[in-house]
Amino acid sequence: MRAEEIIKRPLVLTEKGNRLREGENQYLFEVAMTANKTEIRNAVEKLWPAVSVLKVHTLIQRGRFRRMGRGTAKTQNWKKAIVSLKTGDTIDFFEGV
Repeated sequence: MRAEEIIKRPLVLTEKGNRLREGENQYLFEVAMTANKTEIRNAVEKLWPAVSVLKVHTLIQRGRFRRMGRGTAKTQNWKKAIVSLKTGDTIDFFEGV
């Protein structure tokens, strides 16, 4: 898979994401379900060549049951990655805004 297919989107607008980014230099990403830790590490280092990844933690967020009209439906499961960067490295998501 290409790096753009592995890293789907950054999770920057959450409270946990802000706390981890500011305090511990860790970033949250939604990643492909089939991606493993080494593929995630290589994709982050390819998309942002100025950073070096120290650790990658992954977890699977289970889908929730939501109301859909009169019935209920389950949202899809998705995979989250917590990427730890070397001290001093940063990723700017909104550099053009």
